[in-house]
Amino acid sequence: MKKILISGLVLALLVLGLYAYFGSDWLGKPKAPPLTVTVEKGDLLDQVTATGTLQPSGYVDVGAQVSGQLKVIAVEVGDKVEQDSLLAEIDPTVYVAQVDASRAQLRAQKAQLKDREAQLTLAQLQHTRQHNLLAANATAKESVQSAEAGLRSAQAQVEALTAQIAQTESSLRADEANLSYAKVVAPMAGTVVQIDARQGQTLNASQQSPVLMRIADLAVMTVAAKVSEADVSKLTPGMKVYFTTLGDSRKRWYSTLRKIEPTPVIENNVVLYNALFDIDNPDGALMSQMTTQVFFVLTEAKDALLVPMSALAFSDPSDRTKAQVTVVNAKGQPEIRNVQVGVSNRIHAAITEGLAIGEQVQIQAASSNKNNAPARTGARMRI
Repeated sequence: MKKILISGLVLALLVLGLYAYFGSDWLGKPKAPPLTVTVEKGDLLDQVTATGTLQPSGYVDVGAQVSGQLKVIAVEVGDKVEQDSLLAEIDPTVYVAQVDASRAQLRAQKAQLKDREAQLTLAQLQHTRQHNLLAANATAKESVQSAEAGLRSAQAQVEALTAQIAQTESSLRADEANLSYAKVVAPMAGTVVQIDARQGQTLNASQQSPVLMRIADLAVMTVAAKVSEADVSKLTPGMKVYFTTLGDSRKRWYSTLRKIEPTPVIENNVVLYNALFDIDNPDGALMSQMTTQVFFVLTEAKDALLVPMSALAFSDPSDRTKAQVTVVNAKGQPEIRNVQVGVSNRIHAAITEGLAIGEQVQIQAASSNKNNAPARTGARMRI
């Protein structure tokens, strides 16, 4: 009796061990069907993603070139201005006085020049007369020499005064320029995005130009995308790029990569490179400092046959163009098939040869867990 009990116990332990190891399959129960997906058509992109910031494509900080009290600020933040339109005005009293003084001095010097020119004419006549008298032995040689000296002196005085007039005219142009600088005008067409000065403020431009405001061209914006050092080598100028904003993730803005700045930016010990591209902004929907999600398109396939990467088996890891898939045929039987792979990313692959639309491909067992596998047999891919 004891032997029978021991034998029964051993048999029960054996049954429990087999069940724990093999599950219910060893009892003859049917296995769960393999997880499959349907081969569908769609578009596929292989791309590098980054975050970026919108900035105006061009801007200028408008400063004051002369000192004085800021009497008028003619614009507000957000105003659109044309080139050479009035932005602000500095008290011109001192500069008007300087211009008036220079003009008066110039008039006086020109009057003096007329007097010197008259004296020069007289000296020339005396010089000629003395030479004629000398030829007739009617004058002394000393008188001729005195006439020559007087002529040279009159010529020198005219030349000196002419130089003084040129100097005064130069000073007058500078004074007139300073007077014109009292009216600060827009150096470019754009939008006033920042005003740093206040009406009534006294400006001192003797050492450096005080910044009054910033004007930016918001009709064209520039996106500066921060790309990691692991991905930056994949980018080339001229490649297709698009982005979305936090405010509207459904709308895509398309452009082409313009340049990659060679100097990196270090953020939290991460090396990032600025990739720049421009985008037209005619309606002003894009604003400065907006955050963007940027997608650089490395390769793309249009209207291609798509399968999950988890359905592919690559015999040669260095060759990602040839793979095998397990196709479930109409009888529900698995069939190994060689396929040609085109564009692929981390999630999907475009099959250029070996599959047909509507066929069922089996997901590999390594990817059939809850996190990677579809929720049911025959689940369709979302592209």
